[in-house]
Amino acid sequence: MTLDLDAYLTRIGHRGPTTVDHASLSALLLAHMTRIPFENLDVLLGRPISLDVDALQAKLVHAGRGGYCYEHATLFAAVLEKLGFTVATHSARVTMMRPKHESPRTHMFLTVELRDGTYVVDPGFGGLAPRVPLHLDGRPAEHGGDEHWLSRDSNEYVLEARTPERIVGAWTSTLSRDFPVDFEMANHFTSTHPSSPFTTRLMMRTYSADARVTIANRTVTRHRNGASEVTQLADGAALRAAVARDFGFDLPELVSMKLPA
Repeated sequence: MTLDLDAYLTRIGHRGPTTVDHASLSALLLAHMTRIPFENLDVLLGRPISLDVDALQAKLVHAGRGGYCYEHATLFAAVLEKLGFTVATHSARVTMMRPKHESPRTHMFLTVELRDGTYVVDPGFGGLAPRVPLHLDGRPAEHGGDEHWLSRDSNEYVLEARTPERIVGAWTSTLSRDFPVDFEMANHFTSTHPSSPFTTRLMMRTYSADARVTIANRTVTRHRNGASEVTQLADGAALRAAVARDFGFDLPELVSMKLPA
């Protein structure tokens, strides 16, 4: 593994301190999530998802692409460890769409130890991802109109998000530590199994200076100043144009990709 830290920092546009403290962690997380989008295009295009750091750098840093949770979290963990942060990797059950007992552990996130305690850092959770570190003590954290916190459910932690409509329990985790071999297995299932939502749905998210843009199958939603503008993609050519405009990269093969209904 050869992490090109300078190339990564250039990619996310971070020019500030990289000291091991809350301010640097917050700035790095926000810059990462603002500049590197969430997307599962390679899964839908039938391409393998590698969690090798060199491959992740080639895709997310040098090619200007995005990725999904395993890619974001693996790369961000490598960066934080290079900078001297104490990082652990964990899995979670996503509970937005189905109850906990029906949801496998298919999400990856991090915890980071700082002087005042442990923080959850989750750069790859898609549209409901917190753009700030969350303390395990449950204190709410707000950024750009988004509010998140961690609650307890017996021996598990629950990521909660306040939306305009309701409070959403996004994922749940025991916070036991997982290792690269665990994520290799989960990544294989998530990127290849027919029952995985990532093999049947298009899911993308990016941030601009004043908006959050999401693509769910054919639906493009632009959230700005508390309002939402919704449009529909007609075909692969429209998807290619939207990706180039809002996500900052071009994939000609999207023109012939069949969009999920």
